Amino acid sequence: MKDSGMLDLKPAGGFIMVQTKTREITIRESKGVFSLLKKSGVSKKEYDFEGISALRQLLSNEKARILHAIKQQKPRSIYDLAKKLDRGFKSVNDDVKLLERFGFIDLIEEKTKNRTRLRPEIIVDTITIHVKV
Repeated sequence: MKDSGMLDLKPAGGFIMVQTKTREITIRESKGVFSLLKKSGVSKKEYDFEGISALRQLLSNEKARILHAIKQQKPRSIYDLAKKLDRGFKSVNDDVKLLERFGFIDLIEEKTKNRTRLRPEIIVDTITIHVKV
């Protein structure tokens, strides 16, 4: 993940610095098979995927709906997110875990009365995928 500063115009004509967080994934082709390219100096955890199949799962309309709902509706928990999406808890939970694994969201632990809930929060605003052939 990298931070890049971007300039944004203020209404009065001045400039303010807006921080953006970009998640980059590089895929390369080798002998007719796509695989994730590991960069030197990058932690193994950052690229701890089950090959390209996990990336294919990530690029689904349901994952896009989840990211949009987290950004726009700010659910209090995974259960709340599932209700907002009108989907089952288990399938939403599995999708959220995959998004967390790829580093697109964080799960913030919050204590309530007798329970601990996980609040999903987006930590990137740009996803860049490079394919090398």
